[in-house]
Amino acid sequence: MENCNEWKPFAAMIAIDFAFALVNILVKKLLQDGINHLVFITYRLTISALFLAPIAFISERNCRPRLTFRILCYLFFSAILGASVTQYLYLLGIQYTSATFACAFLNIVPVVTFIMALPFGLESVNIKSKSGKGKIIGTVICIGGALLLTLYKGKPLFNDNYCDHHHNVESSAILKVANSPARNAKRWSVGVIALIVGTLFWASWFILQANIGKRYPCQYSSTAIMTSFAAIQSAVLSFSTGHTLSMWLLKGKLQILTVLFSGMVGSGMCFVGLSWCVKKKGPLFTSAFSPLVQIMVAFIDVPFLHEQLHLGSLIGSILVMIGLYILLWANKKEMQNHVTV
Repeated sequence: MENCNEWKPFAAMIAIDFAFALVNILVKKLLQDGINHLVFITYRLTISALFLAPIAFISERNCRPRLTFRILCYLFFSAILGASVTQYLYLLGIQYTSATFACAFLNIVPVVTFIMALPFGLESVNIKSKSGKGKIIGTVICIGGALLLTLYKGKPLFNDNYCDHHHNVESSAILKVANSPARNAKRWSVGVIALIVGTLFWASWFILQANIGKRYPCQYSSTAIMTSFAAIQSAVLSFSTGHTLSMWLLKGKLQILTVLFSGMVGSGMCFVGLSWCVKKKGPLFTSAFSPLVQIMVAFIDVPFLHEQLHLGSLIGSILVMIGLYILLWANKKEMQNHVTV
């Protein structure tokens, strides 16, 4: 039973990353159909808040601590760091640079979180101990694999006829980007700055969430309030950037179903799960699983959407898995040492 409880956070993070991967694939299709980024974010966060509110009210009504102004401020900033502004910055970064370049920043979130968690005492490293060395080695291997996965393509692993149609579509899209004004130096610089700030914000969310988990240990309630704040922030951001009312109309069943699924699962239950994992295992453990989303997307794309798989993706994925295994082993070893002491 004790072993089962130890592996619950691990299983939860695999499930969360799988849900995020499905959401990313569906969203990619929606963005190709022309749905506005900020409108989509606002819808999914609103649905998340509406979905979680009754669950939080019923399940945590007898154990919920008093909601103070200080906790509300924490949750307001949590919404900025974890949902509304951070997602906007990443989308802006993708628009002004490229999706591949943006993924490199997303995949270094674990190491940024690790460095930021040290001065707050949320993570500790004893370089002389095996667990301390394991944490450092696992983090470095994980980040190295994530960067390789993102920045190195390598030769294709399937024959050219496997995905000719998708390759032609992708090639034409790349040509359009290459010839567009988004490639000029000024816009690229803005995109890089947006990605840097977005990465710092997302890493900071894991740190802040560890603090919120101690002061307000109700995952459903805190996530419902956080997504409510984030929905309002996204709506204000959307209207302030000059979007017309026609952009808010959803077209077709796929858009409606994707918004519902990403709201209830992607921004609802996944944020609840992330908060729970941060509380149980800390910010480093939780953020270390970030590169798995890209791996899962790649391996779903290949059989179902007939995307090409390259050598760089395969090697990078293997390195990420090895790094995660070492990191998890070191984390478990450190917890056992604390219990022994």
